[in-house]
Amino acid sequence: MATDTLSDVLKAVRLTGAAYFDIAAQEPWSVHSPAREVVLPRILPGADRLIAYHVVTSGRCYAGLVGGEAVLLEAGEVVMFTNADPHVMSSSAGMRADPTTADMIDIAEAGLLPFHINLTNGGTPTARLVCGYLACDARPFNPLLEALPPMLKCGDPHRNDNGWLGQFIHFAVAEVAEKRAGSESVLTKLSELMFIDVIRRYIEAQPREAGWLAGLRDPAVGKALSLIHARPSFNWTIEGLARQCGTSRTVMAERFLQFTGTPPMHYLAKWRMQVASEMLQRGNTNIATIAAEIGYESEAAFSRAFKKMMGVPPSAWRQGMR
Repeated sequence: MATDTLSDVLKAVRLTGAAYFDIAAQEPWSVHSPAREVVLPRILPGADRLIAYHVVTSGRCYAGLVGGEAVLLEAGEVVMFTNADPHVMSSSAGMRADPTTADMIDIAEAGLLPFHINLTNGGTPTARLVCGYLACDARPFNPLLEALPPMLKCGDPHRNDNGWLGQFIHFAVAEVAEKRAGSESVLTKLSELMFIDVIRRYIEAQPREAGWLAGLRDPAVGKALSLIHARPSFNWTIEGLARQCGTSRTVMAERFLQFTGTPPMHYLAKWRMQVASEMLQRGNTNIATIAAEIGYESEAAFSRAFKKMMGVPPSAWRQGMR
């Protein structure tokens, strides 16, 4: 698998975690997620995309997109809603609830995190969850986020999980229980690692027929992606990529389009814009230098290409990001 490609894209995602919730619930119970438009400006302003996650630390519950089928979650499993689409967590399938209000998010943000939510009515909890949000950059081009389904379930409640997911659950429970100084920062880092672990597990479970994630595992397409990500400034051609990957131009063009949904040279152009946007946000490197470092012969050519994809010139993009 082209692990370097995945690392490149994960770095471009720039994950940030916020607003952690420790939920203790007793049957019957149900919670409807707040609208993405309510959450994002309050806890992670300026982010492009919001990911919601729920980790079951004890008991069991159901999770599902509004209007979709609910799936069972047991202790040791996690569900991610990769665009924070409206969803319901509940003790039984098919239950509904009113969406969480903006006031609840404001109260949580004003206090110490993680914010405790008690849904037990004074009884013994039948389920406990650690929930949170991850914000990330989706623009100008992030093939990983584009390839993810709206809902991901991961984990195996029937075995001792010593991977990052198991470690996250172990440490998250400890952080919630002990309420030590720095818990918010610890949960942020742990949730980033959990996200990466979930993505790797999802990739490993993918069929090899199609999709960018499956393309990482394809010998020819995976190597071509690695070459593009390793040297985005190089003057790649389809012929050059095919030669490096030990295949024909026709096979390279067809397989690359099959897996990524875009021709190799179009993918290269989009990834160059992603690299350029990161450079524009990081510092004060002049635009001519950025243009040269990503493979453009002139600042004017780069500016035209950037504006065509992003709708604004590089200088305006930099100012807007700041």
